[in-house]
Amino acid sequence: MARGDDPDERRTRDGHGDDRRHGRPGPAVRAGNLLVSAIDLVEPTFRRTVVYVIEHNDAGSLGVVLNRPSETPVEDVLPLWAELTAAPTDLYIGGPVKRDAALCLGVLRVGADITDVRGLRRVDGRVVLVDLDTDPADLAPLVEHIRIFAGYAGWSMGQLDGELANDDWMVVSALPTDPIASDRHDLWASVLRRQPLPLSLLATHPIELERN
Repeated sequence: MARGDDPDERRTRDGHGDDRRHGRPGPAVRAGNLLVSAIDLVEPTFRRTVVYVIEHNDAGSLGVVLNRPSETPVEDVLPLWAELTAAPTDLYIGGPVKRDAALCLGVLRVGADITDVRGLRRVDGRVVLVDLDTDPADLAPLVEHIRIFAGYAGWSMGQLDGELANDDWMVVSALPTDPIASDRHDLWASVLRRQPLPLSLLATHPIELERN
């Protein structure tokens, strides 16, 4: 059975369930890492996805899928933020949890100082969480661009570790601009292509096996 067809494994990615079949620890992960889906993770929600990790601690893990654009322009739902949104200026589907809620990541301008700045919380390096209740005009001098996500991917305590041990995800370092990447076609392959061997070879894996 394909992993994506197993409901128990699906639940590990939306905050309900656990999987530690191999009984071994997965790779270390921290906020600011990317989770790149394995080639045999075929569940449609997470197939060929790149997840940016926002939180990873004893309480669980939270991240957003970076390469699932919707067909809804930000201007239609949050018009004040449209000008700061990186192209393509659509909402992105951050994951299966709380699709009716918006979460925003921003990339700071080089050298920006956010000490005592309300509305911004650093995640890692230049990447910040943006409070959408803030006036975007106040943040524009500090933030290069933003990306707004509907929903997120969540794991409760130990669940992501179980999936990592099951080789469902590859953990790699993120570039500061990955959260606002404009490569809407195949960010999955682009991220793998910049990794050292042998991971970079996986970038050539066909999108549809029947095309191979």
